[in-house]
Amino acid sequence: MAGTTTDPTFSDDERAAMREHAAEVQRSRSTKGTRAEKAAAAAQAVRDAIAGMPEPDRALAERISRIALETAPGLTSKLWYGMPAWAEDGKVVFFFQGAAKFGARYATLGFQDPAALDDGSMWPTAYAITPAFSDDDATRVAALIRRAVG
Repeated sequence: MAGTTTDPTFSDDERAAMREHAAEVQRSRSTKGTRAEKAAAAAQAVRDAIAGMPEPDRALAERISRIALETAPGLTSKLWYGMPAWAEDGKVVFFFQGAAKFGARYATLGFQDPAALDDGSMWPTAYAITPAFSDDDATRVAALIRRAVG
């Protein structure tokens, strides 16, 4: 039966991410304060999550976060399935997923439906990022973010 701990449909890491997301939603609903106070708490949660990542994911996430804040200061940062994400009007535009999260070979920069990346009838919505992330890569990511937020 789907959803049980013996179900092979989802890995333990995937189930843990779903639990993290449920906890994030619950925290956001129960957080008291003004919109600015809630945004500050969410941003701190993202900084804490990044600080808790193993290297090289931490360095990559810090760099993506800096690029995001410089390129699209109007977006808010928040946790999304335990990973840093940047949102507009509460909807995730893009996210960073560390390689260690699911034992992957590379980290991922992914874009969600609100991202205005449409290009014909097919376009990429996720990019592999390796520790060799260069200044040229950072420039490309900044351009993608600018395009994503329109």
